[in-house]
Amino acid sequence: MLSTDDHRRDSAGLRYVYPVVSRRAGGVSLGINLNPNNACNWACVYCQVEGLQRGGPPPLDLRQLAGELDGFLDELLDGDFLQRAVPEGARRLVDVAFSGNGEPCSAPEFAEAVATVATVLRHHHLVGKIPLRLITNGSLLHRPAVQAGIVQLAELGGEVWFKIDRALPDEVALINGVPGDVERVGRHLAQCVDLAPTWVQTCWFAMDGVLPGEASQLAYCDLLRPLAGRLAGVHLYGLARPSMQSAAPRLNRLSVLDLQRFARRVEKETGIRVIVSP
Repeated sequence: MLSTDDHRRDSAGLRYVYPVVSRRAGGVSLGINLNPNNACNWACVYCQVEGLQRGGPPPLDLRQLAGELDGFLDELLDGDFLQRAVPEGARRLVDVAFSGNGEPCSAPEFAEAVATVATVLRHHHLVGKIPLRLITNGSLLHRPAVQAGIVQLAELGGEVWFKIDRALPDEVALINGVPGDVERVGRHLAQCVDLAPTWVQTCWFAMDGVLPGEASQLAYCDLLRPLAGRLAGVHLYGLARPSMQSAAPRLNRLSVLDLQRFARRVEKETGIRVIVSP
């Protein structure tokens, strides 16, 4: 039985396609994993991917991707998968999402993968009925192929969830394992907003018992404020699944009250709506 605590990418026994129960999306999200080798260009301390490594994905087999997605949608829409494997209350398909075990946009064939998924969704008459989402760290928005894929996604009525966990350079380096070039993040986010409806997704937690401080909260609001009125909103969420990284013992889950308090501050200081998922 699937649960919000278990997002294993191999739960269906497939290479590219996997189902999860998403607490943020509110039902079954059908994931597209373009990084089956567990490679990512980031190394977030809260990542639940076991054996995470730096790098990009192997070449994609687009025919296999199409076959897996087509077959699983048959089982999900016309078979007994929802009744057999999904808790009551979450038995609905809410989206198809490029996510997985690494940064989806690092695949050179990303735009072709979007087109492949679109073809399958059209075959099942799902275009316009469920969103196609991209969950990304946004680091590769400068690539024309990535932009082309996002444009296709927008034409299908899809949206982007753009990861921004912190906005101080030293905290970005600590949390995401990459240099904290916040100006670059702002440019990429603005580019993404121009291409497709975009949400910011933020994992908010304490490290070593210390909550993000005043400077951290201010920097976060300052980064998002210029896009008020253009962003769809912010998904603010806490730690729900165990980290598989070496920093796991240092991570502390925040209370719902802590998350709601920060959400109210972001809304007040930026005018951007915030949805909290503890």
